[in-house]
Amino acid sequence: MSILVTPTTKILVQGITGSFGAKHTQLSLAYGSQVVAGVTPGKGGQLFENKVPIFDTVAEAAKLTGATVSAIFVPPPFAADAILEAVDAGLDLAVCITEGIPVNDMVKVKRAMQGSKTRLIGPNCPGLVTPGEGKDSHGGCRIGIAPGYIHKKGNIGVVSRSGTLTYEAVWQLTCRGVGQSTCVGIGGDPVNGTSHLDIVKMFNDDPETHGIIMIGEIGGSAEEEAAEWIKKNCKKPVAGFIAGATAPPGRRMGHAGAIVSGGKGTAAAKIAAFKEAGIGIAATPSEMADTLLKMM
Repeated sequence: MSILVTPTTKILVQGITGSFGAKHTQLSLAYGSQVVAGVTPGKGGQLFENKVPIFDTVAEAAKLTGATVSAIFVPPPFAADAILEAVDAGLDLAVCITEGIPVNDMVKVKRAMQGSKTRLIGPNCPGLVTPGEGKDSHGGCRIGIAPGYIHKKGNIGVVSRSGTLTYEAVWQLTCRGVGQSTCVGIGGDPVNGTSHLDIVKMFNDDPETHGIIMIGEIGGSAEEEAAEWIKKNCKKPVAGFIAGATAPPGRRMGHAGAIVSGGKGTAAAKIAAFKEAGIGIAATPSEMADTLLKMM
């Protein structure tokens, strides 16, 4: 099994005709993902790669193709509206890859999404992958920008704020012959749709996920909140890594979410919370997979 998406999930791509959206739609199609529609206002009726129909609206695309998930590759000024269009269409999941969406826009999106059925992954995230059964795990579901070939079908769940560290953890597992159930990059922005805790709960409930790697970074309190829940409720081994331990105090870091204030959000505080929860601590990124495998 997996969480959130399966190899049969039908995907539409908002911004499919832009250079970035087009490139990653091609890669998802090559991976075997079921991309059934694209959405670019004003280009309805055209075909992408001579096989994927393009529509003017998300509602029309979902109605005519049965798509339940959107991958959003829309420029920052228009991305908030794109997310809300997916919500209005009643999709199950919206995965927003776009970086640089104004925080004020995302605050409005979060408020508008209250009570809706749509779950948001991101923004500013690499997306998610549920590996398939084929060679190099092709035939799986790749939504976003993660390199598909590094994945292998298996039983480890990966959740991370950092895109590159997601790939690193996945590649370490695959190189050791250990596959993944689903790998989710939740993004590093301060206002996002889905938290570490949300994903950990799903992995905990998934019978085919046997262990979890959780990757965080300085700023915010999401990792501490997940650790507190894990301590009381999680039935599976969890290994963790916190990026930013060597960041100078008060230095503003790259991710918009990496803001440390009032003694909270520091690497030391997060690592302490992990230790208290019984989460295995990887001292460096190169030890993430081995830390979990030793626990298992």
